[in-house]
Amino acid sequence: MSGRIDKRFAALRKEGRAGLVTFVTAGDPDPTTARAILKGLPGAGADLIELGMPFSDPMADGPAIQQSSLRALKAGASMTTTLAQVSDFRQGDDETPIVLMGYYNPIYVYGVEKFLKDAKAAGVDGLIVVDLPPEEEDELTSPAAGMDIDLIRLTTPTTDDGRLPRVVEKAGGFVYYVSITGITGTATAAESDVESAVSRLRRHTDLPVAVGFGIKTPEQAAAIARFADAAVVGSALVGKVVEALDDHGVAGPQLVEGVLAFASALAKGVRGARKESMPRETAK
Repeated sequence: MSGRIDKRFAALRKEGRAGLVTFVTAGDPDPTTARAILKGLPGAGADLIELGMPFSDPMADGPAIQQSSLRALKAGASMTTTLAQVSDFRQGDDETPIVLMGYYNPIYVYGVEKFLKDAKAAGVDGLIVVDLPPEEEDELTSPAAGMDIDLIRLTTPTTDDGRLPRVVEKAGGFVYYVSITGITGTATAAESDVESAVSRLRRHTDLPVAVGFGIKTPEQAAAIARFADAAVVGSALVGKVVEALDDHGVAGPQLVEGVLAFASALAKGVRGARKESMPRETAK
């Protein structure tokens, strides 16, 4: 158990609680503000951080994250600046796991081996590549394993028991359950359906199960945290960025504070979720 992701989930199990995974897009809405948000997330209660790799055609994402990618690209974001943001973060935090999330095209254009080498040097712990199915992943998974970078697999409500073993076969870090069919930030799944899906996933893998897509409030995050190993919040956090932009798309003075305050509220919900569900005499 040498990786940051494994260590963090082990620590969460010891604490008897689920984790909060926060998603933000690298470079959104500008490099300086993005760095401040990223550096502030662990203090606000984020247990793991997903950092979006800006891309011009994020087909699995809803409007909020699509626009965050476009803002970042307009402000000069690239794969080079994304990795530099991780490296800068690591100067002050060597414990919080960072997972890069995005699409294969920017990795391919950068060069797979160069990307993995530079990502490892920057301090990246894992990758979520949403458009790379298991059947086509060998050119990424083999060198990633050699770099000790976890490839985190996505599963969905339509991933049946016949396909699940293939999907999670080479997974590392944790398994990400996409709780809805469709794009990010557009719907919310029924809690009972998600709980059943998490139970089914655990029959196929010993990895922690994180649940994302559609979690918009601290209450919803807490509900997921009662049975999953982590709750993932992305679009709602990105929405807090949008709320603090002026009419010209420039960050207002309260933007970072507002994003981190919302992350703190999410963390409070997640951290208290299982305690609230305990019988009164055992929750003391």
